[in-house]
Amino acid sequence: MTDQSFDEEPPEHLRYRRYLQDLENVPETDEATLVATVLHDPDVSMSEAAVNRYLECWAADLLTDPAFTAWAQTMAMAIGDRPFLARRLREWSLLRAIALDEPWTAEELTTASDWFQRTATVVLVVTSPEALSLLAERGRTRRVRNAASRRLQHSDQHQPDSIHKS
Repeated sequence: MTDQSFDEEPPEHLRYRRYLQDLENVPETDEATLVATVLHDPDVSMSEAAVNRYLECWAADLLTDPAFTAWAQTMAMAIGDRPFLARRLREWSLLRAIALDEPWTAEELTTASDWFQRTATVVLVVTSPEALSLLAERGRTRRVRNAASRRLQHSDQHQPDSIHKS
C-alpha cells in the first residue's frame, strides 16, 4: 500500500483537469503558448491527452470554418514533433479536405488511423460518395466498412432519383 489515501486524487489527475480548464478558457492570443506549456509537463501521456482533447474540441468546431487552416498551422507549431498529436492534427485536416471537397488521395484515406476512418464514417459533414465508397471497400475494419456502406445506402435513398412512385 501507499501512503496516499484512496480519497486523494493523484497529482497528474489534478494537473490534467487544471490543464483542460486552462485550455478551455485561454484567449486565442495565448493558445499556442499554453499548449506548448502543457506539453512540457513531465507526464507525457497526461499532457498529450489534455492537448489532444483540446485539439479535438476545436478541430470539430472549426472543421468547415475558414479559420481552421490558420488555427491548424498555429497548433502544428505548438505541437512540434509529437508524433501522435501531429498525426491527429493532419487527420483533422484530411477530414476537413474531404468535407469541403478539397483535394485528397485514396492513399491518405486508406492509410489513415482507425480513429480517422471511424470518424469519417460518422461525421455528417463528410458526404463525399468517393470517400465513403473507398472506406466501404477498403476501410481497415469491418465496423468502418459497414458504417460507410450504411452512409452510402442512406444517401442513395434520399436522392431525388431514387424516389419511387406508387
